[in-house]
Amino acid sequence: MKLIVPDASVLLKWVLPEEREPHAAQAIAIRDAFVVGRVRLLVPPLWFYEVGNVLVAHYPDSAAERLAALAAFRLPEARPTSAWRERIVKLAAEHGVTFYDASYHALAAVLGGLFVTADEKYLRKAGPDLHLLGLARWPPQ
Repeated sequence: MKLIVPDASVLLKWVLPEEREPHAAQAIAIRDAFVVGRVRLLVPPLWFYEVGNVLVAHYPDSAAERLAALAAFRLPEARPTSAWRERIVKLAAEHGVTFYDASYHALAAVLGGLFVTADEKYLRKAGPDLHLLGLARWPPQ
């Protein structure tokens, strides 16, 4: 079963209005594949804080409900390992990306999975990588 590491940009599309979210259908497809057991998801523990930050900033009146809806999926969270930490530092330094963003990518790389993001800026900086896929290109070929 394929391991997918979705970042906050993907997870948010699960609870935001589809008509305002580019590639929401692809994000929902990942969610649905997880729910029925066709893919395995794993996220860094920081996902909750990243998603919560965006929800409070842009949807303060419904942030708690939207966050609760995401929490109900009980996303499996990774525990830090030395290999993961080392890969995060390497990716962040090599590509000039944040430690936060690199944590998703590094998790997928260390475990042989696929990091999926809607963050075009990250995709441009990190360049082509076996463990990186833009959400617009979901599902992978």
